[in-house]
Amino acid sequence: MPATQRDRRVVVQKHPVGVVAAITPWNFPLTMVVRKCAPALAAGCTVIVKPAEDTPLSALAVAKLAEQAGFPAGVFNVVTGLPHPIGEALTGDHRVRMLSFTGSTSVGKRLMEQCAPTMKKLSLELGGKSCCLVLDDADVAAVAPRLAAAATIISGQQCTAARRVLVHTSRAAEMKQALAAALG
Repeated sequence: MPATQRDRRVVVQKHPVGVVAAITPWNFPLTMVVRKCAPALAAGCTVIVKPAEDTPLSALAVAKLAEQAGFPAGVFNVVTGLPHPIGEALTGDHRVRMLSFTGSTSVGKRLMEQCAPTMKKLSLELGGKSCCLVLDDADVAAVAPRLAAAATIISGQQCTAARRVLVHTSRAAEMKQALAAALG
């Protein structure tokens, strides 16, 4: 891996942790399965994916592709169904050594509590309440169209979509007008 300084060397060692459970959200179902599972598989872990109950087909398609690519049975697994009982089974099983979850903070907290007794490693991407700051020296004309796009990407349903905008009081009226024009 390239180092940022010439007299330094960066070494990455991949150590499998064991079985990794990946709970994915409904938005970007294929991307989220791949983003969660590829690093675990590359490190030598087996994976159990629990896709959102609204969008299970992408995960099932990846499982079929993994089978066609020659993955051994049991390396890439998908379980579909109701989230609560499946989540409890995954978090409570001592053979599952790591849990990766993308979703709400409240569900993330519950999963963290459920993972604590078995000391699972956790990777949690929570919230999706992306905040934008507009400071007093901002170029409002340039910011407004970008902010409008960031707030409305896939109808505002992307977890990184701008949800809150904090504007310096000296620029609030100007920003409100520019944003209304950008959204209009």
